[in-house]
Amino acid sequence: MQITINGETRELGANTSVDGLLREIGLDPAKVAVERNLEIVPKSTYTDTMVADGDKLEIVHFIGGGAPDGVPAEEDDPLVIAGRTFKSRLIIGTGKYADYEVNRQACVAADIDMITVAVRRVNLTDPDQPMLIDYIDPKKYTYLPNTAGCFTADDAVRTLRLAREAGGWDLVKLEILGETRTLYPMMPETIEATAKLTEEGFKVMAYCSDDPILCKRVEEAGAVAIMPLGAPIGSGLGIQNPVNIRLIVEQTDVPVIVDAGVGIASDAAIAMELGCDGVLMNTAIAEAKDPIMMARAMKHAVIAGRQAYLAGRMPKKMYADPSSPLSGLI
Repeated sequence: MQITINGETRELGANTSVDGLLREIGLDPAKVAVERNLEIVPKSTYTDTMVADGDKLEIVHFIGGGAPDGVPAEEDDPLVIAGRTFKSRLIIGTGKYADYEVNRQACVAADIDMITVAVRRVNLTDPDQPMLIDYIDPKKYTYLPNTAGCFTADDAVRTLRLAREAGGWDLVKLEILGETRTLYPMMPETIEATAKLTEEGFKVMAYCSDDPILCKRVEEAGAVAIMPLGAPIGSGLGIQNPVNIRLIVEQTDVPVIVDAGVGIASDAAIAMELGCDGVLMNTAIAEAKDPIMMARAMKHAVIAGRQAYLAGRMPKKMYADPSSPLSGLI
């Protein structure tokens, strides 16, 4: 019989189960998710689900794109998202790294708990190709599946359904793009998809524009975290609109995490000093000349920014104010 797998036509013998198909290709069923004719195949039914002539299947997996030292994160000031506690307020991505080993070392240096992962088709021609899951243990790090590359609500919802089947995670990052030049979020579809995914039991962390009104709409649709951009994805321009970020922080009852635009450690510190609950970044670390050192710098920047925010900055003044009293001057 003839079937289609990840867009490629293949000949397959009769009486083949999904489990048998995966093993014939050379894939570990535990590391992938399968969609058959636009319906997800539960892992528990792989051995019983038979592939039929004309079936269209998608097989996907998660992709990316020294011991920790220094000051530890404040254990009494954790980041809490949808009832889950994370010691680190820094989230990093898994794309653009030279290889998965460098990505793994960056995770260690940044001392993070959570990473974003993209969902992509498996490589059928080279099933032995390294997988992210072999380097970054999902038992140690919380995988945050995202919808990078999705331009419609339907595509984003479908992607996250597959992600949940692949790994069982319901905490997800929703990212629906408006166009390719700026990669700004398409907010109407983001609001629509947030509501739909929330109804299906997902805990949605939503990539948003820095518009306070639209961010509030996303929160009202059920998002467990609001993620306004600091600047366009991958630009490294830093926080371009601190006024709006501050307004979003003030009005939001769920965590606010700056997502996109960070280029250097001071950008991360500024985001935290504005009162944000965390920072998500990828390119700033992955494309640094020394990704491991930059990961460590970002760790310290997020901690310092958070502590400065909690401490409360001194008031700004128009003129000098001497530190030493003038009375009793010799």
